[in-house]
Order: sequence, then structure tokens, then C-alpha cells
Amino acid sequence: MKALPVEKKHSSALPRTVGALFVLLLIGLVAYVFLRDGGAPVLTLTPQTGAASYTTDFSLSLTSSRAGLKECVITATQDGKRVEVLRKSFPDKQLAHTENFRLPREGGFKEGPLELSITVRDNALLSFLGRGKTSLVQNLTLDFSPPRLNVTPGIHNVNQGGGAVVSYTVSKPVEKTGVAVGQRFFPAFQQPGGEFVCYFAMPYDMPPSEFKPKVIARDKAGNEATATLTVLAIPKAFKADKLNIPDEFLNDKMSQYTALYPAEKTPLDIYKRVNTELRKQNEAQLLKVAEDTSPTQLWSGPFLRLPNAAPKAGFGDQRDYYYKGEKIDHQTHMGADLASLANAPVPAANSGRIVFAEFFGIYGNCVIIDHGLGLQSLYSHLSEIAVAKGAQVKKGDTIGKTGVTGLAGGDHLHFGMIVGGLQVSPTEWWDEHWIKDNILKHLGK
Repeated sequence: MKALPVEKKHSSALPRTVGALFVLLLIGLVAYVFLRDGGAPVLTLTPQTGAASYTTDFSLSLTSSRAGLKECVITATQDGKRVEVLRKSFPDKQLAHTENFRLPREGGFKEGPLELSITVRDNALLSFLGRGKTSLVQNLTLDFSPPRLNVTPGIHNVNQGGGAVVSYTVSKPVEKTGVAVGQRFFPAFQQPGGEFVCYFAMPYDMPPSEFKPKVIARDKAGNEATATLTVLAIPKAFKADKLNIPDEFLNDKMSQYTALYPAEKTPLDIYKRVNTELRKQNEAQLLKVAEDTSPTQLWSGPFLRLPNAAPKAGFGDQRDYYYKGEKIDHQTHMGADLASLANAPVPAANSGRIVFAEFFGIYGNCVIIDHGLGLQSLYSHLSEIAVAKGAQVKKGDTIGKTGVTGLAGGDHLHFGMIVGGLQVSPTEWWDEHWIKDNILKHLGK
């Protein structure tokens, strides 16, 4: 009998292996594309006020995680009319870009609603599937009418290094308003009756001929109105002083600051940095403290002076510092030094809220009281601090005791007045007649 032919069985293992490899390859390819592309591009538009004008400065921030930016298109649509505001390509495939732009005047827009549309694309490989694209639609209201200012009339007599106040009304809601003096800006505060009140000052080092304060009001759309104030700028002569820095003072005082300047080897080297660098840092910090202020007035009447105290140094004194006959520095004294008995109680010069109560650089132990509307008083070199930040105090309340902390050469109180972060002459605020003629009169009081 012939043997029957054996049927050969074809193995299916090879096709299954090839299929699995193909699936793995496809998964790997998709994973690579997704990893290569990264997430969709991210865009951020500022400002987000909802109002705009031709002077509104928009800032568009674009980022692409990996694929790199390809194109950005911005269009504006109003009453069915579409205007291309910007079209930008990125041939270098950069990963981040910031674009600043304004609405084009030639677009012929009018006041009212407008739709701002932004589309950004990156170089995603799967762009045909909608990947690599992000869009944003921002609804705006165009406003081309600047606010109208109505400033309370009157001439402002302002001393060099002195303060002043102005009140005014604005015809519409505003985003920013106050008084500009050179590069400085003093913010105004709206009162319950609707009017704005702003304390401002002439810096001690500004020539009176350059003192030209003006009220500024800017609405949410960026429209701005200005009004120049009528002022009589009064020049002041500041005393010149010479201070010798002995080794005894340096050895006694610089231990307070060694941790700040560990690289310095001698007390003199530490002192040079304290009297310049730390002094500037403290001045900058006063600007930050000034932001913590009440929107309404907390004080009344003339400010108190340290009782039974003799004046030792005045505001604006020009100080040359000498060590062993060699001039090592020049600074300006920005307050009034008053000496009474050692560890004498220090009264709050006027009612307000404690906004600072701790060691403060060149000032040593220091208390700052906010009296509202950016007006603050400073008490430094204290041996003791008797109040805490946030506490409400009344005129005459004890807030500490005089001392020698900081750069004090002897027991005394360094008293300062501050307007919007800028130190001004304290003597004005001790004077009831000056307050009546230069502050209350312009507030209608």
C-alpha cells in the first residue's frame, strides 16, 4: 500500500509577527509625531480690560512646545467688515515670541463692539488633522473719547522738597489717574463723593523751573487726558554738613550689617556699602510700603513733634562723609533729627494705621504710620517698638522709644514724612497754618 502524502501545514506565526511589528511601528510613529509636535501652541493676550482704542497697546505672547511657531494672523471684524491687523511668519521656527500691536487707524473702525480674532499655527506634522493650531476670539468695545478733567481751581504754592494736594473730578471711569512730576507718578484716590484726591510733591533735587506737575487720567481703552496745574515753585537752600566717621562708630555699628556683606573685610568697607547700596534699597522699599495706604484720609490737624526735643539735623541737609580726612561719600539727609532724653517715648504724629514695624536697614528699628491717600510718617532709630503692623493708632499714642539703632550716632528720633513713597520736609506738617493754606484749602475744607 502506498503511503498517503502528508499534508504540509503552513505556519501562521510569521504573518502574525509581521503584523505585530507593523502595529508597533505605527504606534511608535504616532508617538514620535505626538512627542515631536508637543502640545498645541499657547497664546496670551493683554490687556484684558474689554475696552480698546487706537492707542491701546496690545501684547500677544506666543509659545510652541516643540514644533516651533509657523504663522500668526490677527483680524478685527466690526459690522461684517473684516480687517487684517497682523500676519506674521516664523521661518526660523522659534519657540516663543511676543508681538506688540495696535488697531490700525486706516481700518476705519467706529466706537462700539468689535471682534478681535487671533490664530496661531506651529509646524506640527499632523497639521492637516487640526493639530498645531490655537485660536482666540476677544470681544472688545471701542472707545475713542478721552475722559474730561475738572480740576479744583487755585494756585499751589509748593516748596522744593515739599508736599501739596489737588482734588478733581473725571467724567468717566478710569483705570489710572494721579499727578505726574517728571518721571514720578503719585496715584489719586476716589472719594465717596466721587471726586479724586491726590497728594504730590516736588523732589528736593528737582530745580523749581522743572517742576511742572500735571494731572493724568487714563480710561480702560487707553484714552488719556491731562491738565497742567498752576503752581508757584519755591526754591529752598539746603544746609551743607561735614561728618567725620570715627573707628569707634564703625566698630560699634557695623556688626548690625555684617551678615548682609560677608565678603567685606573691614567695618569701613561695610559702612560704604551700607551708606550707599542699603540706603538706596531702603528708599526703593518706601515706594512699596506707600502702596499699603488707605483710600481715605485718616489724619486731622497738625502733626505732633517729639515733645521737648532739640533739632539736630534737618531735611535736605547735604552731607559729606570723611574718614581720617578723606571724603568717602555724599548723601542727603531725608528727615528731621530730634533729640530728647535717652529712650524718650515717641508719640504717633497723627492718627493712622501701622504699615511697618521692624528693623529697616539704615533706619534701624522703624515704624511707619499710614495716614491715608499715600501720606505716611516714619520714626526710626528706635530702641523699642511698641506697636505691631496692622494696628490702628491715634495721635499721641506711644509707638516706641528713641534709641541708637541703625546708623544713629547718638540717641535721637529720625522723623520723616512721606508722600507717595517720596520723603518730603516734615516741618510743613507740623505747621497748622501751612496745612490750612496748602492742604485743606485745596480740599475745600
